[in-house]
Amino acid sequence: MDGSSILPIGSNLMCRNFKIYTSRVSLGEVGFIYKLAAAAAGGRTANCRCQLPTVLLCLLLTIANTFAQEIAPANPKANEKLVVPNYQIYWKNGFQFESEDKQFKLKFGGRINYDHAFFFQEDTFKKAFGPLSNGVEFRRIRLFHSGQIYYNVKYKIQFDFAGDSANAKDVWISLSKIPVIGNIKIGHFKEPFRLGVITSGKYITFMERATTLAFIPDRNSGLMVYDLALQSRLSWSLGIFRRADKFGNDKQADDEYNITARLTGLPIYNTEKKQLLHLGLAYSYRNPDANEYYIKSKPESHLANELLNTDTISNVDIINLFQTEAALVMGPFSLQGEFVSSVVKTNTDTLAINYTFAGYYAYVSYFLTGESRQYSTSLSAFSRVSPKKNFGSDGGLGAWEIGLRYSILDLDDKTIKGGTLNCITIGLNWYLNPSTRFMANYVLAQLNDVGSASIVQFRFHVDF
Repeated sequence: MDGSSILPIGSNLMCRNFKIYTSRVSLGEVGFIYKLAAAAAGGRTANCRCQLPTVLLCLLLTIANTFAQEIAPANPKANEKLVVPNYQIYWKNGFQFESEDKQFKLKFGGRINYDHAFFFQEDTFKKAFGPLSNGVEFRRIRLFHSGQIYYNVKYKIQFDFAGDSANAKDVWISLSKIPVIGNIKIGHFKEPFRLGVITSGKYITFMERATTLAFIPDRNSGLMVYDLALQSRLSWSLGIFRRADKFGNDKQADDEYNITARLTGLPIYNTEKKQLLHLGLAYSYRNPDANEYYIKSKPESHLANELLNTDTISNVDIINLFQTEAALVMGPFSLQGEFVSSVVKTNTDTLAINYTFAGYYAYVSYFLTGESRQYSTSLSAFSRVSPKKNFGSDGGLGAWEIGLRYSILDLDDKTIKGGTLNCITIGLNWYLNPSTRFMANYVLAQLNDVGSASIVQFRFHVDF
C-alpha cells in the first residue's frame, strides 16, 4: 500500500458490488436518496452516530454532482460531443480522486486510535488524587474529507466521533497564490503555536504530546495568513482567533480575540542525506473576554486524571505566551524540544499581579531499522514515516523506533499553587506500514511534594 494504485474512470468503474459513474446527480436526487437512507436507518436521524453513513453518502453524491457540472457543457448544442476529462481514483495513504489537469483533487480518510492504560501509584499519590483506574478507550475516531478546487482553493472537513458526541476538528477554507501575503485560511484549525501540536497526532513519536500542550487550546476559529520563502526554508504565519467551542463556534465573542504568530527556518535541509535542523519561535497575545484563565494538565496519558490545576485565575487583563522550538534529524537519529512560557497579567482597582508559568520538553528518538523522520515544508512540521519494507511484504519487519522524553510543567507562582509535574516517557513504535502503527509507552510521572505514579499504555493506530 506504499505506492499509488491508479484507476482511470471511463464510463463506469466496477468495484466489487458497486459502480462509480461520471454522470450528473441532481440535488433533488441527493435529497431523495437521503430520505431513503434515513428510512433504512430506522428514522434515527437525531443520532449523529446513526446518521453518519447517510451524511457521508449525501456528501459523496453532492461532490459527484459538482464534478459532473464541470464536465457537462452549460448549453449543449445538437449533436455536440461531450468530452470527459480523465479522472483518476488512486490510493496514496488514503482514497484520492484527481482530475487530469490537476485542478480538482479530493481525498477521503480517517483514523482510529484504540488505547489501553495501566496505572501503578504510590500511597501518597492515592491519598492526594484517589486511585487511578486502569482503562481502555477509543482515543480518536475521525473521518475527514479534503480537496482542491481550481488550483488555488482548498478545504478540509474533519470530525472526531470519540467520546459522547461529534467534535469539529478541522473545518476550513484556504485561498493560495495571493500577491504579497501568499495564502489565507479561514475557519476552525490549529493556531500556529508549538511544533508538537502542528505535527499531526498521526505522526507524533509518543502516544500523547508533552505537557506543554496545556497552556492554550490547539484549535480555534479565526483567520490566518501564511507563506513560505527562501525555497521553502523559511515559513511565517499570523492569525487572529476567537475562542471556539467543540463545533468551532463562538457566538458570544464580544471583544475577545487572540493574535498568534510563528516563524520557522531550516538552516540545514538535505533530503538526500536525511538531515535537517528546524528552528522556530512563536508568540500569542490573548485577551479573554471573561477575564479568566486556567491551566490543567494530565501526566501525558489521556486515560489518567488531571494532576495539575491552577484553578480559575480572575481579573485577567491580558495573557502573553512565548514559545521556542528546535528539532534535529540526522538519518535515523532525531532530537526535538520546546519551551513555553505564559505571563498572566491581572489587574484590580487596588492591585496588579503578574503570574508566570512555564514548561518544556526534550526528547531523542532512533529508528532501529534505518528509517528517518519525514518533514513537511508546507506545514513546517513532521509528517508520515514509511518503512523500508512493510511488515509481511517480502519478509519485511516494518519500521521500529525507540524514544525517550523528559518534560516539566511548573504551575506554581506567588499565590497560585497549580503544582509542578515531571514526566519521563519511554516509547516503542512499530510501523507495520505507512498507515498502521503499534505504540507502547511507559510514563513515570512525579508530582512535587506528592509522589509518583507509573503508567504503562498501548495504542493500536490506523489511518487512511
